Amino acid sequence: QWVYNILEKKAEADRIIHENPDPCNGFVLVPDFKWNQNQLDDLYLIALVHRREVKSLRDLTAEHLPLLRNILQEGKEAVAKRFGVPGSQLRIYLHYQPSYYHLHVHFTALGYDAPGSSVERAHLLADVIDNLALDSMYYQKRALTFALRADELLFKKFQEAGRV
Repeated sequence: QWVYNILEKKAEADRIIHENPDPCNGFVLVPDFKWNQNQLDDLYLIALVHRREVKSLRDLTAEHLPLLRNILQEGKEAVAKRFGVPGSQLRIYLHYQPSYYHLHVHFTALGYDAPGSSVERAHLLADVIDNLALDSMYYQKRALTFALRADELLFKKFQEAGRV
């Protein structure tokens, strides 16, 4: 619900760094709660898409390329304008599995070892765009490896099914 409150400006409207209001290809860029905004070494922002039916990387097809390209381009421009950090110094990625199922993209400082920014969980947005440009159904077909903590419910489900 907090995602929808941000998108509807019922909460945190004053924290919005950038917004593209287009209902199909737009998003809101806000600071992540992990970042106190006092220094740029651990810069951490989240782009929340306006579209509610797109839950995760698995839902993406070539239809979403304009949205993803907007996030990449406008997000980098907004960070450079507001914080003076060029796009070359950002890690821009999606998690799989995500911590919540509403499509969102992470923007972190390149030097910051953010939780979940490792290769087992993070998929660089530029790579996602390239993969979808090559094959519209790439993320419906592709086997995706991901790490789980021992205390996560999904891990317990895999254990019960004898898959771990």
